[in-house]
Amino acid sequence: MYLWRKLATPKWLGSCEEKLHARAGQRLVVVERPGRKSVALEVVCPSGREARRLARDFGGRVETIPRDWRMRFARAQKRPPLRIGRRLLIGSVRSPRGGAANLVIPAGAAFGTGEHATTAMTLRILERITRPLKGHWSFADLGTGSGILALAARAFGAKTVVGIDNDPRAIFTARANARLNRVSRARFQTGDVRRWQPKGRIEVVAANLYSELLIETLPRLTRYLAAPGWIVASGIMRSQEREVLKALRVNGIQVLEVRRRGKWIALSGKV
Repeated sequence: MYLWRKLATPKWLGSCEEKLHARAGQRLVVVERPGRKSVALEVVCPSGREARRLARDFGGRVETIPRDWRMRFARAQKRPPLRIGRRLLIGSVRSPRGGAANLVIPAGAAFGTGEHATTAMTLRILERITRPLKGHWSFADLGTGSGILALAARAFGAKTVVGIDNDPRAIFTARANARLNRVSRARFQTGDVRRWQPKGRIEVVAANLYSELLIETLPRLTRYLAAPGWIVASGIMRSQEREVLKALRVNGIQVLEVRRRGKWIALSGKV
């Protein structure tokens, strides 16, 4: 087997992604890293001929994949599953452990596997606040990234789930993760959270947004939250905690929990 690789700018990817998907389909992997302007593109090819054609048409380089690549990849990517309460396990492969739902988020997912401090804190808050929720409750995931929170909400019992992100590649990743985990009734769409208009009231909203955007959208969010309803916010730096807490109180949200890890915080509030 062969691997085609290329480093590209987001602008280049935007102009060529459709053609690449037409050629490679689900084999195309797009990897972004925080703080880096370039993105890494990879396609596993069954033949050297196909890999060389990709390099000819799109640039990049071709590498030969060793025959024992599965074993090498497993050793490199293996990590213990992340346990979220008693109801969910998240890992790069399906866990054989029983008693909890399993989510598989590939280690190469560019938009969150659950290991980042804010994602892990948010998942644990989400698991706790949804325990008493029964029946038909809805969930909105703003800044959905890999879709991990939306998929977790379905595992926790949400009947309707929507994920919003302004990056089409994040939505592509979230939909792929939903298919991988065979999760239905989870919609993902590209959009601006400042213009989001749900069709009805939402019981739980997760907002993984930078602080300024979160504060800007709070008046709109509170209009769409059911009463009682929950908001779970993350992606907030500790230096901005006081400002965010003040904005929540001004918008009628009672903050019930704040979790801190390193320079990040995640919190839950109720209306």
